[in-house]
Amino acid sequence: MPHFAFDDTNIHWRRLDGIDHLAFSILDIDATNRIAHVLFKFDAQRQIILHRHRSLNKTFVIQGEHRLYEPDGRLKEARPSGRYTVSPPSDDPHREGGGDRDVIVLFTIYGDNDPVYELLDDAQNIVGVLRFDDFVALSAQ
Repeated sequence: MPHFAFDDTNIHWRRLDGIDHLAFSILDIDATNRIAHVLFKFDAQRQIILHRHRSLNKTFVIQGEHRLYEPDGRLKEARPSGRYTVSPPSDDPHREGGGDRDVIVLFTIYGDNDPVYELLDDAQNIVGVLRFDDFVALSAQ
């Protein structure tokens, strides 16, 4: 089977203040059903802020290797291109990042729980939250 490269040059990537090594592009917001479709790009060999997913997330790895890390930085899981994962809400914090190259992951975020993400410091104290309405607001910019 031929190998294809994903060309993301036409995607308008944006950044969130306070979250290093992450870019995003909101593809669609279904405000009625509270579903967001978002591309996230995690920098290669980097980890983003410690956080918890408080809502259902479904992910599909488009490019690269999506890495999940324990709070102490140890590798927890590596998801290759083509991997589809269903992740229910969880109390377990983790970090995410890219493998040897930037990773691009399609997230489908279900906003039934709010906040959808809790951002944590290294002591696992909540330092910020992302709510479904934050994604709605970002999509309007």
